[in-house]
Amino acid sequence: MSLHPITEAIRIQTKRTSEGEHSSPLFLTSSFCFDDAEEMRAAFADETDDNIYSRFSNPNVREFTLRVCALEGAEDGFATASGMSAVFASFMTFLKKGDHLISCSSVFGSTHSLIVKWLPKYGIDYSFVPADRPQDWEAAIRPETRMIYLETPTNPGLEIIDLEFAASLCHKHHLICNVDNCFATPIGQQPIQYGADLVLHSATKWFDGQGRVLGGVIVGKKELIHEIYMFCRTTGPALSPFNAWLLSKSLETLDVRMERHASNALYIAQQLEKHPKLLGLKYPFLPSHPQYPVAIKQMKNGGGIISFELKGGLDSGRNFLNHLKLLSMTANVGDTRSIASHPASTTHAKLTEEERQAVNITPGLIRISVGLEFRDDILNDILQTLEHC
Repeated sequence: MSLHPITEAIRIQTKRTSEGEHSSPLFLTSSFCFDDAEEMRAAFADETDDNIYSRFSNPNVREFTLRVCALEGAEDGFATASGMSAVFASFMTFLKKGDHLISCSSVFGSTHSLIVKWLPKYGIDYSFVPADRPQDWEAAIRPETRMIYLETPTNPGLEIIDLEFAASLCHKHHLICNVDNCFATPIGQQPIQYGADLVLHSATKWFDGQGRVLGGVIVGKKELIHEIYMFCRTTGPALSPFNAWLLSKSLETLDVRMERHASNALYIAQQLEKHPKLLGLKYPFLPSHPQYPVAIKQMKNGGGIISFELKGGLDSGRNFLNHLKLLSMTANVGDTRSIASHPASTTHAKLTEEERQAVNITPGLIRISVGLEFRDDILNDILQTLEHC
């Protein structure tokens, strides 16, 4: 019987033990035993898929990974200890000295630091291209270019990149198309459907959904994932079995949670769009969004993030945060609880002022991760704190 990916992601489980449990047990172990020497030899020779050591594989980690594969429509995947370890592994598995990476200019602050500070130490060059200028992408390709990396929607500016265009460009030039799908989640869009080779997530965000554990995951073509597995097996960014167990259970409710995140976010964005204290507001499913036609083409909902620019700049940004009564101030998104942050002083603080301006991270930019609370309670807290800006 053919099942919907959401059903698959709920029903995929580790093999039931002799105890007959309904919910998957926690395999909190560093290593696994063998019945005889030949069985152990075959496992180490990669002649079987038997578990050896939890840095290599673990039943809880595998269950979580397979559930993400089902949601993304991927052939295979590998889970890591954090979203940034997934980003790093997706780069370092395939890039070497002399290679060139193209990235959209609007990326998460830690990803930006990884590209500009750490990749050059390995002799890897890079170019940033504006997310909203696809005509510049092909011009940036060099003979030594190996990969195009992108976020869509971007963090925190919520620019939308045409996945079909980006994947076609990569395939035309035999490049790896590597997509961070964290902000949309596979409930909102499936980049592989449009031709992406690799898709990665910070599982810390909406996959967990309650701000409890760290995790990352990369899914995609089987032959590419095998290379990532071999890199990570050696370098060790393994996801813990406990975190995987929690994340796997959380995926069972991802669809219904994202429906509420997105409906709350759209409602709040519509109510705030014309607010007199704002210079502008972005949400992918508002017709006023610059890439709205692309968003509705490739996304099923607009996601759970809103960004807006306060007229008063930095001082207004501080006042906004300091007068919140309900929303949390914390370094995360994708929680059941709504969160407000000021990217210029937090997630993107390590960028220079010139770099922030280049990607429209202005002093008055506020990012709201819309939670699952009653929508008018979230809106009313934002409205009351705007009175102080």
